[in-house]
Amino acid sequence: MSDHTHSHGHGAAPTDMRSMNDAHAGHDGHGGHGVHDKHAGHDPEVFRRRFWMTLLLSIPVVLFSEMVQEWLNYSLPEFAGDGLIQPVLGTVIFVYGGRVFLEGGWAEIRSRAPGMMLLISLAIIVAFVASAATTFGFFDLEFWWELALLVTIMLLGHWQEMRAIGQAQGALGALAALLPDEAERVTESGQETVALADLRMGDLVLVRPGGRVPVDGTIVEGQADLDESTITGESRPVAKSEGDTVVAGTVVAGSSLRVRVDAVGEGTALAGIQRLVAEAQQSRSRAQALADRFAALLFYVAVGAGIVTFITWTLLGEVDQAVTRTVTVLVISCPHALGLAIPLVIALSTAVSAKQGILVKDRLALERMRSVDTVLFDKTGTLTRGEHVVSGVAAVDGNEDALLAAAAAVESDSEHPLARAIVRAAAARNLAVPAASDFRSIAGRGVEATVDGRSVAVGGPVMLRDRAIQIPAALQETVSGWSERGAAVLTVVREGAVAGILALEDGIRPESRAAIDELHRRGIRVVMITGDARPVAEAVGQELGVDEVLAEVLPEDKDGAVADLQRRGAKVAMVGDGVNDAPALARADVGIAIGAGTDVAIESAGVILATSDPRAVAGVAELSRASYRKMVQNLGWAAGYNLVAIPLAAGVLAPVGFTLAPAAGAVLMSVSTVVVALNAQLLRRIDLRPGRS
Repeated sequence: MSDHTHSHGHGAAPTDMRSMNDAHAGHDGHGGHGVHDKHAGHDPEVFRRRFWMTLLLSIPVVLFSEMVQEWLNYSLPEFAGDGLIQPVLGTVIFVYGGRVFLEGGWAEIRSRAPGMMLLISLAIIVAFVASAATTFGFFDLEFWWELALLVTIMLLGHWQEMRAIGQAQGALGALAALLPDEAERVTESGQETVALADLRMGDLVLVRPGGRVPVDGTIVEGQADLDESTITGESRPVAKSEGDTVVAGTVVAGSSLRVRVDAVGEGTALAGIQRLVAEAQQSRSRAQALADRFAALLFYVAVGAGIVTFITWTLLGEVDQAVTRTVTVLVISCPHALGLAIPLVIALSTAVSAKQGILVKDRLALERMRSVDTVLFDKTGTLTRGEHVVSGVAAVDGNEDALLAAAAAVESDSEHPLARAIVRAAAARNLAVPAASDFRSIAGRGVEATVDGRSVAVGGPVMLRDRAIQIPAALQETVSGWSERGAAVLTVVREGAVAGILALEDGIRPESRAAIDELHRRGIRVVMITGDARPVAEAVGQELGVDEVLAEVLPEDKDGAVADLQRRGAKVAMVGDGVNDAPALARADVGIAIGAGTDVAIESAGVILATSDPRAVAGVAELSRASYRKMVQNLGWAAGYNLVAIPLAAGVLAPVGFTLAPAAGAVLMSVSTVVVALNAQLLRRIDLRPGRS
């Protein structure tokens, strides 16, 4: 056939992962709090065990407190040595329960990065020294029970905080869990069960119905539907057969497949996705940098406030209040909520988006997406399918189905993209395609075969010119209309006479109009860029309702078009396939690679969409705005809490009878952390799947 030349390239689907889990195993901790490397290695289980043990030890310390007995109007029987219960158990609590804080504080001193662990350490050290001094008669201050509750509550707060962080980072483990532990390798003597690590490139594996594909590979035998939702976020099963590629972690339904291994371990797509998630969760945002500076400043503010508080109450002649107020100030000003405000949002938003087919490579690009006011779509393969579909059929005798069936019969043995489009169109109409024989290709002109005993040829203008055949006048107007809008026009010739014509065009995705409408609803302009002739581009743009069309733009000039939009004051998100528009993706404020499937090796894009559905772009905008909103809310809460809590802890309302005990301060500090964590967890409810944003 082929006056119409088509070249098709497919991005490789590289990049799995068991080892990825090990690589990130040390990130259970929290810390300054980059989800959180400053205290990396702090296992929530350690805090859980220490909390329960410290709680048990704290019960007798509190019960034997004379102050508590007086408050609650009860008394315990006296016995020899009962005076040692509080100091002995209190010391054990300080050493055993407070150890993690003391070690963390010392680590902050050594790294010259004072933070919350040092604040907590100072608070419990002051409380312990004051309690011991009272026991030896230097102070008249009953403080052992305050120390016990303080350490217990701090352990509870840290345990819950790291549980929240662990849940956010659980996306890495969840991705690793998509892989089976073993695979069935096909050998000459049958099948053998082997560990994934024993598989090699070129091996043949058997995947049974309901099983997960263990590797990236190519189907060599069988056909089945595959659930790829864990990779692309699209819930519809995808039909696969011989020659199609499959991805590790997807689920086979219907029948067994034999798959040739193309990639294992770190080379699989699943491993690449996990790397992206891990890198994005560890990446810093502008808001995080601000929060870190504020947290560092807060340490000095807290220490300064503690010193001023101690001096003020001492000058007022109330040394016991000076100690109590100072400890409360140090405890209540711990920047836990501030340190957790941003990293937890980053971890959760990244994990949630990855599960729904949005892979964040550049955290700052995602942050910039909220301010984007113009989305520039590359037309081919983005708003259109990137493959031809039959858009028009016109038969001389009016029997369009018979014409299409005859053309499909001739094209059934051809692998040309236009031929495959004709065959698909006949199948979509459920036409009975007759058998063809004597198939022959006419280089550069078309194809010809015998159908129902008659010669049928399908080709373009060159074939007609060579055979001196004219298109009937009745079809001339139709041909002109199709040609003007950029369609490829093929002629079906039967026994030397024109039987009809077919129009083939790059089909517009059915979701494209909805995608553009959704962006318009969010106040975002939509611009389409293409190398097509202006009449063709304008026709597509009008059908889709875009705001501006940039036509006849060569691939190497696309980044210039982005720069021109930016000079006009636009904040631009460029959406393309990441191949011939890589410079434009890099030039844009936000580069979004769409339809990448499992190819995560696209360097020029800040955000990668596994799906080909352009409606997912609105999901990126929603994710950006939702995560930024949570960051602002968390920072506002954390900063506001400290502004109010520190003066209260220092005792500014003591003249009116309101003071905060250290244990109450610890409760408030922990509550502020829980509020921030719960607010971030609300991101789990966001639905970014196309059409549901």
